[in-house]
Amino acid sequence: MTRKLLTGIAATAVIAVVAAWAAAPIFAGQALIRAAKAGDADKLEQLVDFPALRTSMKDELGRELARRIRNDPRVADSGLGGLGYVLAPMVLSGAVDTLVTPEVIAQMVTTAEAPDPTDDETRESEPNAADRRDDKDIHQSWGYRDLNRFAVTLTDRDQPDQHLALIMERRGLFSWKLAAIDLQAE
Repeated sequence: MTRKLLTGIAATAVIAVVAAWAAAPIFAGQALIRAAKAGDADKLEQLVDFPALRTSMKDELGRELARRIRNDPRVADSGLGGLGYVLAPMVLSGAVDTLVTPEVIAQMVTTAEAPDPTDDETRESEPNAADRRDDKDIHQSWGYRDLNRFAVTLTDRDQPDQHLALIMERRGLFSWKLAAIDLQAE
């Protein structure tokens, strides 16, 4: 009898730990979205790995800018495409370093759009609470990419072909932080 009771308690404990481990990124993602909607910069700073996020944004936005340069016939015809490829990483690096703030992350989460670091208006003005109102109908989808990476994919229902995936990465057994973004355009 005692052995069955101990086995049952141990099995219940293991199931509870596994369930908490599997649900931890969902709770972290929900906390990130709540903090973004509330404009809670302190909470966002706790939930974001800023150096990793900056690196990810530089990579993603660099690829997007390169794609735009490649597909713009004005640039291809003028011969400036090569110069654009050379200068784009430098321009993006400085812009992303100043652009990735809790306020901009809140704007990304509430609008499902990554900021455009080449847009002077985006760099010069910090978004305020009025800009972050939850006026948009944002669809959220959740899913593991692997055991240590979890994606919260945001899609504005008005632009269903563009997605912004917030990639949460495991930090310890139950802790998760926003560490990357994935811009997906179909």
